[in-house]
Amino acid sequence: MAEDTQGTDTPTTAPINVPDKPALEGLETKLSQRWLSEGTYNFDTETTREQVYSIDTPPPTASGSLHVGHMFSYTQTDVLARFQRMNGKNVFYPMGWDDNGLPTERRVQNYYGVRCDPSVPYNADYRPPAVAAKNQRDFDVVSRRNFIELCEELAVEDEKIFENLFQTLGLSVDWKLTYRTIDDVSRAVSQRAFLANLSTGDAYMAEAPTLWDVTFRTAVAQAELEDREVAGAYYRYPFFTEDGEKIFIETTRPELLAACAALVANPDDERYKPLFGKKVTSPIFGVEVEVLAHPLAKADKGSGIAMVCTFGDLTDVTWWRELQLPTRAIMGRDGRIIAEVPEWITEPAGREAYASIAGKTAFSAKEAVVELLTAADLLDGEPKKIMHPVNFFEKGDKPLEVVTSRQWYIRNGGRDEDRRERLIGRGEEIDFRPAFMRSRYENWISGLNGDWLVSRQRFFGVPVPVWYPLDAQGNPNFDSPLVPSDEMLPVDPAADAAPGYTEDQRNAPGGFIGDADVLDTWATSSLTPQIVGGWSRDEELFSKVYPFDLRPQGHDIIRTWLFSSAVRADALQGSAPWRHAAISGWILDPDRKKMSKSKGNVVVPTDVLNEYGSDAVRYWAASAKLGADTAYEIAQMKIGRRLAIKLLNASKFVLNLGATENSVLGNDLSVVTNPLDRALLTQLANVTAAATAAFEKYDYARALQLSESFFWQFTDDYVELIKDRAYGAAGEAEQASVLAALATTLDTLLRLFAPFLPFATEEVWGWWRTGSVHRAAWPTALQGVDGDLSMLATVGLALSGVRKAKSEAKVKQRTEVLSATITAPEQLVKQLEAGLVDLKAASNAREIMLVAGEGELSVSAVELAPAEEAAQS
Repeated sequence: MAEDTQGTDTPTTAPINVPDKPALEGLETKLSQRWLSEGTYNFDTETTREQVYSIDTPPPTASGSLHVGHMFSYTQTDVLARFQRMNGKNVFYPMGWDDNGLPTERRVQNYYGVRCDPSVPYNADYRPPAVAAKNQRDFDVVSRRNFIELCEELAVEDEKIFENLFQTLGLSVDWKLTYRTIDDVSRAVSQRAFLANLSTGDAYMAEAPTLWDVTFRTAVAQAELEDREVAGAYYRYPFFTEDGEKIFIETTRPELLAACAALVANPDDERYKPLFGKKVTSPIFGVEVEVLAHPLAKADKGSGIAMVCTFGDLTDVTWWRELQLPTRAIMGRDGRIIAEVPEWITEPAGREAYASIAGKTAFSAKEAVVELLTAADLLDGEPKKIMHPVNFFEKGDKPLEVVTSRQWYIRNGGRDEDRRERLIGRGEEIDFRPAFMRSRYENWISGLNGDWLVSRQRFFGVPVPVWYPLDAQGNPNFDSPLVPSDEMLPVDPAADAAPGYTEDQRNAPGGFIGDADVLDTWATSSLTPQIVGGWSRDEELFSKVYPFDLRPQGHDIIRTWLFSSAVRADALQGSAPWRHAAISGWILDPDRKKMSKSKGNVVVPTDVLNEYGSDAVRYWAASAKLGADTAYEIAQMKIGRRLAIKLLNASKFVLNLGATENSVLGNDLSVVTNPLDRALLTQLANVTAAATAAFEKYDYARALQLSESFFWQFTDDYVELIKDRAYGAAGEAEQASVLAALATTLDTLLRLFAPFLPFATEEVWGWWRTGSVHRAAWPTALQGVDGDLSMLATVGLALSGVRKAKSEAKVKQRTEVLSATITAPEQLVKQLEAGLVDLKAASNAREIMLVAGEGELSVSAVELAPAEEAAQS
């Protein structure tokens, strides 16, 4: 790596420049700008893979608004990044903006008053209306390219707000390493990866039952499902055997009666064994269906025999596939019953009944079928009301339907045992933090029931980069897709002609058609390591950052972002995409519920940043371990603010005592002669070693706890005890000893706290050191210190005892102690003897008697100077 001295320790002694009134206010603006102008966090491209620590940063949705959950998780990542940078790593820390998806599409539509239609020609001179129309029917209709340009235009403004907030929070991102998931580079990488998958057979097209959101008019992948409890009812009605016997079924979806393909019962159910292989006739529509056996049928559910429709739910899909049932779909992509009477309904009465439900929504069709059953006296009893889980698209508000459609898939192990085991193996290559999160990854893979559906019937997004040739009759040949050359990427088949064709051949016999679909947003987000790392564009950079060292993310998207990224890396690079995965928890509101915009319980981060400061908010976030769901606690932020203020004030006091950069110890510890000083430095060495070990295990919360605990003992006990010696009251040698201990401890504490409190530590560093603390080396434990580890605590406890006696006597702390007795076990007495000079000076005591005795340390017989004498002293 090229030599980088900017911000590091230098042999030049910096002048001491301590402000009269240190304050946190204004530090974020001042220091953020300094770090940007000085390039404090810039990645050095002249490097080797061994020197790099690369982070696959989650790209936030730039069309939304940040909330405290973002501050929580991104701070945890930043703390780790700062530690690695101080530990000598060349940190590759990018930031992306996820503007490829429904949230951005909605925002652009409503902000500009436009709708995207890929069939509309591109208009290079287009500008949106000055004021967006109120009704969507009046929106301008624009090409996909125009829509993407508007997206990027609006995203620039959104991203400025996000970037400013993240800089205020102190994220040590290299802001030259940014990308958008809808920009030209990301679209090209996404399409290139899809074409690579296609060439190896990892991507394929199939006509199959597909989960469908009727509101968004798009297919939905398994990872985007969400079960919601909804009210429903069981309707009981009969099918009829050849001899007229009634076979009752119970269903929550009578509207799909016309789509029935079979009845299914458990093979061990004695009630229905005589019927297996025989035909029954459906009520109302008069269609014959077969009664079949399948182990998924539950004898204790409803009547024990199920009506299989194509398709009511995913269990229907399983039965359809495994029992090779006919496809009898009646639900259209618009959520309405298909208008044309199906060919399998042949009876005139059945065709008339179907006509009465044609074109209706699922809800209205249900009402109509129930009315038909009731009129025919076929409904057995009142509907039985229930609450039951129903599949929804995670962003949708209507239950999903299952429709048959031609879609693109990427193989993910859902139908391939060998690939499934290989992907589980990829997970074993990743060090999950916390370790138990690995089971979520493995459980998701084990529960897959199909490959990854990646095509979406949306207008906005990364287009599927293929065309299809048309035969002489104008029919597309889906089995022989036309693909672009790499130089053409990114392409839009709806606007760009297929290779080897001209635009006037579009939709013409013998010509071509473009694929109208776009790729699932996760199909692009799953490639963030490849996008930001330079895959297929800058292979030298890619070799220096890949596999990435860290993927930080929330536990709720292990099944989507983490798994899909592993799928792509396995297929494209034959490896896991990262070495470590740091999984953060959720932020909970006071009622212990997850904070989310949809629940309306989020807190705007600017409010708390303005009130408590960034270091305080970072302290709260870093106090929580990885994977732990954490309550939003103002009290913790107040503690963090108090810590940051104390760091400023204690540092001012130490530096005003005379500590300088020259006082910081190196290898020669001979200047430290006082036992209390050596005790402090021994504790410091232990804390440094323990905090370093914790950080190396990704347990930053433990490192903070250790550093903070030591800091308060340093300020509350040590600094109070050594003031006289620091001012030279005990001679030059004692003064040199204490100043060395003070300077070395302050130097180390600033480095230990730097990842957590970047603003306060940088401010103090600038009072007495050159460069940036964030480019200084992570502290190493002092070698050769042989102090008594518990001595400082003992002497500090004795000082507290004397001060307590003064408080109880209601006198000032500077009141002289004429005499006092301290009783303690013999070992503690020896420690007190070693620190007696400092203890007496700090207590303003003439005489302190030390007595060996059993039990805990106690202070007694405290004789205070009379009021007059105390006043004179």
